[in-house]
Amino acid sequence: MNVEIIKCLEDNYSYLIIDSKKNACVVDPSEEGPVIASIESNQANLKFILNTHHHFDHIGGNLNLKKKYNAKVIGYVEDKHRIPGMDIELKDKEIWSKDEFSFQVFHIPGHTSGHICFYFKKEKLLFTGDTLFSLGCGRIFEGTYEQMFSSLQIFKNFPKDTKIFCGHEYTMKNAEFCKIQDQQNEKLNKKFEKIKNLLDKGLPTIPTTIEDELDCNIFLKSEDLETFSKLRDLKDNF
Repeated sequence: MNVEIIKCLEDNYSYLIIDSKKNACVVDPSEEGPVIASIESNQANLKFILNTHHHFDHIGGNLNLKKKYNAKVIGYVEDKHRIPGMDIELKDKEIWSKDEFSFQVFHIPGHTSGHICFYFKKEKLLFTGDTLFSLGCGRIFEGTYEQMFSSLQIFKNFPKDTKIFCGHEYTMKNAEFCKIQDQQNEKLNKKFEKIKNLLDKGLPTIPTTIEDELDCNIFLKSEDLETFSKLRDLKDNF
């Protein structure tokens, strides 16, 4: 299974997941143009569109891609009215398999009420949308601090070598904030230098791993709701 990182809009990432037979899923197609270019360059056959949540910068390419490739749109059951073209409605903890693709859905509210992530267990790939970022977490728009804190705890249960693919290239800004709050963290300092080197070369800082986030992400390291809430408020104004 191969994952192609697709830069979209200003700082979004969509992901094309390609199996050994060149069948493909795309996660959160912000816009169709870059996704089509990736599909064609990889000579892939788009079968499924996976949406983590309903925000426009994650579903903007849904309908045109669905029309062009006759792809099926997959999302959270309670967001059917907000995700364009949804064909397959999945529930929390549901496992879905087709062709070589097999993943489990986890409901992780906070950023939005219907946010989900997709976990490909065999390949140890986790697509987290705007809930968990490299060294950060999403803003709380529809949910509560309690929901977001609870959602973040779910990620601690995945294998440490799980690769995380999130929705935006926010890593440098997140790293700068983490360094202020966690100044003695040597692992964070090393990751900061790695991030700088990648960005200087014009490369994505994604994927990250569960292990890196447990070591360096101050939101994931927060031990209680009060600490998390204070950090989230500080980050909102950073």
